[in-house]
Formats: sequence, C-alpha cells, structure tokens
Amino acid sequence: MDILWSIYSQFGMDYYEMKEKRVTIKNKLGLHARAAAAFSRRASEFASHIVVIKDHMEVNGKSIMELLTLAATKGSHIVIKAAGDDECQAVEALARLVEQGFGEA
Repeated sequence: MDILWSIYSQFGMDYYEMKEKRVTIKNKLGLHARAAAAFSRRASEFASHIVVIKDHMEVNGKSIMELLTLAATKGSHIVIKAAGDDECQAVEALARLVEQGFGEA
C-alpha cells in the first residue's frame, strides 16, 4: 500500500475512495512482456496515478517492469485502481484491455 498511500496523500484522498475494478487475466500467456507493454502504454495515456494489485503486491500500472513482477498468469485476478481527474475512464479502459486479452488472439 506504500504506492497508494503516497498517491492518496498527494490528492488528499481516502484510500477507499479510489475508483477500482477487479478483473481476471484471460489471455493464454498471462501478463507477459507484450501484454505488460500494452497495459503500461494505455495507462500512460491517462493523467491519473494507476496501481495494479495482485494478491498483496501493488505496482505502478505505468511501469512495464513492475507489472511483470506480479507474475499474473491466465486466471489470475488483479485489481486496477486509479486516482485523479480521469480515474473512471482509466479504470474502465484498462479493465476492458485486460478483459479483451490485451488484443492478443
């Protein structure tokens, strides 16, 4: 929660007020390098701070390397959280990307 607490304090937000969505990794290879790159690229289009959580590990959603450390395989559940002016759009767009298998066949 260290990343999130620093984000909350920046915005004067409560931890539980952030927009979030729980999704399941559906693509065959999970959150591998190409998928992580697609996620971070899409996340970087938003001004909001974005965090991805798997189990008890939280990472910066705009960092490919941090996303890879989640080791999220097919069937893994992740939570996407965002704080900022476009948090709703960010969470919905990123959840849709995951639900569509990161655009992979």
